[in-house]
Amino acid sequence: MQFGIFTIGDVTTDPTNGRTPTEHERIMATVEIAKKAEEVGLDVFATGEHHNPPFIAPANPPILLAHIAAQTEKLLLSTATTLITTNDPVRLAEDYAYVQHLTGGRVDLMMGRGNTGPVYPWFGKDIRDGIRLAVENYALLHALWRNEVVDWEGQYRTPLHQFTATPRPLDGVPPFVWHGSIRSPEIAEQAAYYGDGFFHNNIFWPSYHTKRMVELYRARYEHYGHGAADQAIVGLGGQVFMRKNSQDAINEFRPYFDNAPVYGHGPSMEDFTRETPLTVGSPDQVIERYLGMRDIVGDYQRQLFLIDHAGLPLKTVLEQIDILGEEVVPVLRKEFAALKPAHVPDAPTHASLVEAAGGPKERVATEPQVDRWTGTRAEDDNELKEV
Repeated sequence: MQFGIFTIGDVTTDPTNGRTPTEHERIMATVEIAKKAEEVGLDVFATGEHHNPPFIAPANPPILLAHIAAQTEKLLLSTATTLITTNDPVRLAEDYAYVQHLTGGRVDLMMGRGNTGPVYPWFGKDIRDGIRLAVENYALLHALWRNEVVDWEGQYRTPLHQFTATPRPLDGVPPFVWHGSIRSPEIAEQAAYYGDGFFHNNIFWPSYHTKRMVELYRARYEHYGHGAADQAIVGLGGQVFMRKNSQDAINEFRPYFDNAPVYGHGPSMEDFTRETPLTVGSPDQVIERYLGMRDIVGDYQRQLFLIDHAGLPLKTVLEQIDILGEEVVPVLRKEFAALKPAHVPDAPTHASLVEAAGGPKERVATEPQVDRWTGTRAEDDNELKEV
């Protein structure tokens, strides 16, 4: 089972001292957080994609992921999420294939619609088309990664004629895709249809809702013939704040919770921890809570924690990662492994996907091709040549 952390990159004032980090400080802190994740033995670091303040999560995540990859050796890098609705699938195909090469295959993607309504018109889209955009755009992205030459026509993008996305995926195998959704059954259906992973970022939702969404995905995964329902690839979100003494954790985290941008000034921390995966207490309490997730969704493959939000200072975040990596994850990893039946797969990696594909398939670059649509080459157009 994979364990890791994800960030939404919020720039939030620390309610205990009134200090707000600069964007530069927050960006550089994100890199330190990822490096610490590898240092303590976590498997995954994932970044959100935002285009609006108060977030510094990259509008183009491959930039951050490639930078982190250059400073790490084993850490699997992911997104949380990539906006499949407002990004051009052609750009996604090329950017993530490129970063796949740069990372040696240490990258996968979580696709999502996004939860910020104004983003849609900023990119010329209508939020009312969100589901249809997610379905159509991913269908094109899926084809671009698997077909050398693509002819395509849809509702939301100009047609493609004899188009080849470059570079081609590393070893001929595209990055693994998780479809992230909180409340949309259509996205769970989409994940099941393609045999991809389904990530339910349940950090704001009660367990009965998470259970229903995952059960829908599992049933449809089996329906489409990808395997038994309990072999479907599932990931969950989570939130924790820990200290050796649980009351110390509660006292320290309360001002951050009470003033958090999303849920601050709303439900009490006690209500929120009761209804959602947020766990504030000792490492043992976190272990007990998250072992219980298996009772809700069955055996699953990825658990990501949000721990750097709500204005928490970098020093505190790094301490939380230490506790997670040294005291919590080793126990969870051991217990989940002991409980998992042999027929339930692990989370896919680039190596496992290449093996399943029968080995790497290298593509050799060719001479500049004639444009199959116009019958010309750009370099043959005299009007474009310098004089």
